[in-house]
Amino acid sequence: MHPGSRIGSVYLCRQPVDFRKQIDGLAVLVEHELQMNPFGDALFVFVNRARNKIKALYWHRNGFCLWQKRLEKQRFAWPDPASSQVVHTLTLQEFEWLLEGFDLWVNKPHKTLNYQAVS
Repeated sequence: MHPGSRIGSVYLCRQPVDFRKQIDGLAVLVEHELQMNPFGDALFVFVNRARNKIKALYWHRNGFCLWQKRLEKQRFAWPDPASSQVVHTLTLQEFEWLLEGFDLWVNKPHKTLNYQAVS
């Protein structure tokens, strides 16, 4: 992504998209189908049906930027598209892990325990 761009949130579109869509088509998808503001400080990430390509769309100062990555032999881990949620929110760190090939939905940390007393 562009050095100096400020990304506050990362949103994964759960449903695969047609990868013939470019900046305009993806921006319309963000605004109308995801019901979100494409001009904010967010990164919107899309996957193709085969899950071997992702596109990331974001607004930088005076125009949209579109970034794409293609895997040659593997697939990206992705949240379940059958969920009732249209988008899945990630941190930038989680997005980096996704790009590196980690499955964020399988590798979960230990559960947090909240005790009230020792005995």
